[in-house]
Amino acid sequence: MKKEQYIKIFNNNMRQSAEKLGPGQQWTLQHNSDPKHTAEVLSEDVLQRMRDASQTPVSNKENPGQQAKPQAPSARTQPSKPQQSPQFGSAASDNREELKRRYEREQAIIQEELARIARKEREAARQDITRAVQRERLQTLQESEKAKQLGKQLEKKEAELKALDAFYREQIAQLEKRNLDHFKTSVEQFHAAANRSEANIKPRCMEPVCTNLQAQILLCYRENRNQTLRCSDLAKEYMQCIDAAKKCLQRAWPL
Repeated sequence: MKKEQYIKIFNNNMRQSAEKLGPGQQWTLQHNSDPKHTAEVLSEDVLQRMRDASQTPVSNKENPGQQAKPQAPSARTQPSKPQQSPQFGSAASDNREELKRRYEREQAIIQEELARIARKEREAARQDITRAVQRERLQTLQESEKAKQLGKQLEKKEAELKALDAFYREQIAQLEKRNLDHFKTSVEQFHAAANRSEANIKPRCMEPVCTNLQAQILLCYRENRNQTLRCSDLAKEYMQCIDAAKKCLQRAWPL
């Protein structure tokens, strides 16, 4: 059972005890219903103390032998409402005081238990906060160490990339220089070979040959685009003219 249920039972017991008082005698029941303490259950020791307190017999100081006898009303006096005797009022007052003291005692027990529960909750909350702070610090430290390690790895990688960049730049410079030297050598060799070839070749006068036949063949092909066989005789004559010109050149310029 939870704390609220025990408090409810306690208040019901107190209310039943209060109903036993005389008419007009009332006292107020109060309890601490703070919602912060609803998660705890009263300990067995406190429950036992409450049971012992509730079972304590109420002392009755009233003496039955000393009760005042009711006086018979005289004939001249009119009947009035029955009045309580001083002894009965004193006993009721004592009962009320005893119930009040018992209520205050049980209320103090409940307050003490609630205070203990509150201290326990505060201690648990403090421990949870401490553990959370420690976890956060540990996580922050781990992240910081990881960041430092990643920073070192990044610096090492950057140094390797810089070394590779310098190496490749040097290789490219060497290749460019080698290609430039090879190009210059090739140009010089080409010009030297051209000069040697020009020195070995004799100048010759070049004149067109068979120009008349060329003109006739072109004209024939234009006029007979769909019947080119009509120009075959002119083509044969042109080839014979070319062969004759070659023979003349070979005789004039022997190799």
